[in-house]
Amino acid sequence: MRALLTSKVARRGLRPIADLIDQRIQRQIRRALADTAGEPLRQELRTLRNRQRPLELFFDGTGRGASRLPSASHLERTVTELTGVTGDRDGAERNVAQAFRLLIALEALGVGRIAGGTMNICGKLSAVPLLDPPNDEILEIGTLYGMFGAGLIRMMERAGRDPRLTIVDPLAGTQLQPGTSMTGDVTGTPVRGAAVRANLALAGAAGTATRIQQGFSEDPEVRALVSDRSYGVIIVDGDHSAVGVAADLEWAERIVAPGGIVVLDDFGHPKWPGIKEAFDKHMATATRLTFLGQVAHSGYLRAAHTPAGTPAGTSGTD
Repeated sequence: MRALLTSKVARRGLRPIADLIDQRIQRQIRRALADTAGEPLRQELRTLRNRQRPLELFFDGTGRGASRLPSASHLERTVTELTGVTGDRDGAERNVAQAFRLLIALEALGVGRIAGGTMNICGKLSAVPLLDPPNDEILEIGTLYGMFGAGLIRMMERAGRDPRLTIVDPLAGTQLQPGTSMTGDVTGTPVRGAAVRANLALAGAAGTATRIQQGFSEDPEVRALVSDRSYGVIIVDGDHSAVGVAADLEWAERIVAPGGIVVLDDFGHPKWPGIKEAFDKHMATATRLTFLGQVAHSGYLRAAHTPAGTPAGTSGTD
């Protein structure tokens, strides 16, 4: 019997069975090792995850709707687009980094949120000072909670400017846009003057000195009250319909200073086709605005020093 089991024929016939037994033994050994060494590793991962969650609250969309943690490719694309508009690569990299930190700080300390995606916000905060507007008068049409205005004040001050902000907004308790329902904001905070003032105070003296005109930008009385100066910067971020943007561009054309900057928010965004529609129609007129380019769904225009039709700096009222 022993000779039979040790013969070459027997070994050849039993080899598949032996291999199967070996495989099962190896699986048992690996499983045992995994159970022994893996449990501490799994425990460590659980601990790290528990510690990570509080840090994620600084950047995720909880309480503001949009995540504030962009990918490296999104950051690089914003810097590249900003460089194309401003011609300043070093300044673009510096400002985007500073604007990102500022955005996180403002939403951590402020009331409500800043409307828009992370790169859209950082692009606007970065571009305006780099484009070197001719004066420090800023008009923001549509502000939500005033937090973006506070951030722009801070970025302008970092560039050695003395910003003076004017805001036009209905402050109707919630964000108003044609075609959207009036529901409470994701932050749970009503859109009202007290919230705007609280956020502007984060920008110090220039923030508290901001002029706030409650109402709609197409209202002749509202326009009359704030058309008392020429603005070096005009942020168009109000009614996103084609009709609303067209009206705001027509107004901006008359009150922007020679060499001034007009910013069209959500430019080219598929959710708001009316913005590009109004832009195309306006640029087909005898405008003194020149398109500089786009950065993260914001379009940038500069007013010529020689006006088209209306004397530069003339205040317009309807």
